[in-house]
Amino acid sequence: MNKNIIKLVYSAVCIALAMVLPFLTAQIPQIGKALSPMHIPVFLCGFTCGWPWGLVVGIISPLLRSAIFGMPALFPDACAMAFELAAYGFLSGLLYKLFPKKTGYIYCTLILSMIGGRIVWGAARFVFSKIAGAQFSFAMFLAGGFTNAIPGIILHIVLIPLIVIALKKAKLVLND
Repeated sequence: MNKNIIKLVYSAVCIALAMVLPFLTAQIPQIGKALSPMHIPVFLCGFTCGWPWGLVVGIISPLLRSAIFGMPALFPDACAMAFELAAYGFLSGLLYKLFPKKTGYIYCTLILSMIGGRIVWGAARFVFSKIAGAQFSFAMFLAGGFTNAIPGIILHIVLIPLIVIALKKAKLVLND
């Protein structure tokens, strides 16, 4: 079967997961949103399908979820998330392809992608805040991108490499 068709199907599954996972984590009081459930399928798409697919899934997922379910709010949240998740999908796909295929590099790829995506999110929020005439300070960037995201950061560092390793063993990673 054509690899691009398989990548298209994987990407569609990742978009579907990005639509559904926030419903599951919303049931956890206080930390449900902080777990950043939409990020997981975008990272997985980047790792498994490569940067072009991860980038597109990252752009589409928050905007589609906002259009269908009204959450996250389209502006500025979903728009900023589209940039952030696009960076996650792009960086995880690109770095995974470039780095050696050893387990430790999965963690390096993930952490570098997380940092890059958060920087892109902060830049997008800053620009959108200027457009809306609102405030977005460096302290707000640190709180939104890092401090309040600690539960999600921990979850992603634990869960995503385990899934990537399992998919790799099952020969389901097509980003080679």
